[in-house]
Amino acid sequence: MTETAVPGSQTLTIAGIEVPVVTANTVVVGTGSAGFCAADRLWEFGQDDVVMVTDKVGAGSSRNAGSDKQTYYKLTLSGDDGDSVHEMAKTLFSGGAMDGDNALAEAALSARGFLRLCDLGVPFPQNRYGEFIGYKTDHDPRRRATSVGPYTSRSMVEQLEKKVHRNGTRIYDECRVVDLIVSGGAIAGLLVLRQDVPADSEESQYLLFRTTNIVFATGGPAGIYATRVFPNGQWGASGAAYRGGVHGKNLTEWQFGLASTKPRWNVSGTYMQVIPRFVSTDAEGNDEREFLTEAIPDYGRLMTLVFLKGYQWPFDIRKARDGSSLIDLLVYRETVLRGRRVFLDFRSNPVRPDFDPSALDPEARDYLDRAGVLFGTPIERLRRMNEPAYQFYLDRNPYVDLETELLEVDVCAQHNNGGLVVDAWWQSNVAGFFPVGEAGGAHGVYRPGGAALNSGQVGATRAAQFIAARRTQDPVADEEFSAAATPVLADALALVERATARAAAGTPDNTGDLLREVAELMSAKAGPVRSAASIDEALVQVHAWLRDYDELVSADASSRRSVNRTFLVRDILTTAYVYLSAMADYVGHGGRSRGSVLYTDPDGGLPLVGHGESAEQELDLPDLFRFTLDGGALDPEVQESAWARPGESGDGAGLAGWVGPVSREVADPAGRPLFRWRPVRPIPSGDDFFENVWRQFREDGNIH
Repeated sequence: MTETAVPGSQTLTIAGIEVPVVTANTVVVGTGSAGFCAADRLWEFGQDDVVMVTDKVGAGSSRNAGSDKQTYYKLTLSGDDGDSVHEMAKTLFSGGAMDGDNALAEAALSARGFLRLCDLGVPFPQNRYGEFIGYKTDHDPRRRATSVGPYTSRSMVEQLEKKVHRNGTRIYDECRVVDLIVSGGAIAGLLVLRQDVPADSEESQYLLFRTTNIVFATGGPAGIYATRVFPNGQWGASGAAYRGGVHGKNLTEWQFGLASTKPRWNVSGTYMQVIPRFVSTDAEGNDEREFLTEAIPDYGRLMTLVFLKGYQWPFDIRKARDGSSLIDLLVYRETVLRGRRVFLDFRSNPVRPDFDPSALDPEARDYLDRAGVLFGTPIERLRRMNEPAYQFYLDRNPYVDLETELLEVDVCAQHNNGGLVVDAWWQSNVAGFFPVGEAGGAHGVYRPGGAALNSGQVGATRAAQFIAARRTQDPVADEEFSAAATPVLADALALVERATARAAAGTPDNTGDLLREVAELMSAKAGPVRSAASIDEALVQVHAWLRDYDELVSADASSRRSVNRTFLVRDILTTAYVYLSAMADYVGHGGRSRGSVLYTDPDGGLPLVGHGESAEQELDLPDLFRFTLDGGALDPEVQESAWARPGESGDGAGLAGWVGPVSREVADPAGRPLFRWRPVRPIPSGDDFFENVWRQFREDGNIH
């Protein structure tokens, strides 16, 4: 190999083309809080042969997402409430379909990860004695939650990034993940597209990484949904992992919730607790009307349910029958079924001009009384309770002044609780591949609010520990790397060559249209309300797009964005195909409504009028909203997913015994999703006798 203009790289001739190759023990993909944590932890554990790769340093959910009071979940570190590592692990594990070793690790390392963030400069609040004060969040029996305000994760990523820069770790920006390079069932490298290199440049548009380990911190697969609160620039790269043989886990388990659409932001917490007015309009913004009253005629009940959305923010099918998640369904009916637009109006009180707190349930009335806001309009209550939540929208693009303007909202995809499969050290089924953060499927059906931020720090730390102790070997030799990388690069070159030739021959560039159409299809057919029929409709279309993609996609060779999208759309289609197939398999396995999803059941019930014992009459809602609760029937099981490459049988891919919900030919160009169900791994109850643990720790650090 020879030196190149790319820092730290040499050139390797593959398929007759010279491509720069960067060699490092570990490549961290992604520059969010989990990615930066992994890079820094590796450096601290003595493994400094590390580089980072990212689509765009300033993009991603960690830096650009949040809520009125973004939560971080950790072990209780204040007050006289009892807590323990195993108690926290049981809380996480109780969410259903979660592996106990991941739950125990997330609990055990939560204090370590949290306090390290504090030492790096993240300003988590503490009292005068140094206790880190907490509060209860959703699915939280203790007061384990804390926050630094709307930008908790941004503060985390900023401080971690500073530390990584001080370490001197090299970062390769503007790189689109194309494919993993796998040899002998283990990671050998990574192929990326250099988005900053024009097509007519003498420099290669491609860059190869020869590596022993990949820490995959690419975030959730946000690009598969159009109605999403994920920030612009957050797409995910899970398709490359599935094509590389990495398995998935709990892919059906998404979180959906109310969020503003311009700008994208969760309207949880105070935004709901101040009880704004919900209105809808036609597509042009006319014909304004309050629509919640159609299904919730009782004034006090309506206001109480809106209040409860504050800390029951994610759509929860268990609260849809006669609880606060009925509001999500009513918003969904307006936007998806009626084609209307929904807005929050903070200028006026719901239903009546004057605010009557006496009509509220005691829980809501007492909370607002303690906050000193039993008066005025929603915006007056908001500014009294949480001025930063008001100021937030003044500082965004587009600018929204809640004192004078309506705020458009929808039920949006917010977080994937599932993801790529991980073991107790966050290593996948492919040796050397470690999915961390939202890319990794460490969660169950339910999780406490803020558990994702803790999980990202814990998973990154565990992966770094394992790599530094067990995977310090050099990458594969040049010859083996070249043999593994050649077909991967050849496929990428052929795809772009065909796509650009098609555009040159007169076929319009369709990369943007495909990107939009697949996301809109997923939101319409596989969002918070799904049915076996809607999943199948989407699956048929996505399969057709993916099957014919090589002959369908058309890309302008002179446009770096278009060439980039050629790979991005393929990645999203691969991901959508696997996810839809997982949904079909879930239904075929007897799965019913659970978590943040309503699966239509013609024999099920509708949400009810009233509450408690008086909630007997079904609401006049579409049969699409009929559902039957899962009731925890599948909580003891985990669904695992795989993607057999085109022309590869399940047996040939090491997937003997796995099954697919849809019959496909092995030679299908779209590949073949396969599935299996297994029992959850229980919470470990290992030997905690000090001398035994100490002896093992001295021998191998207990990293095994």
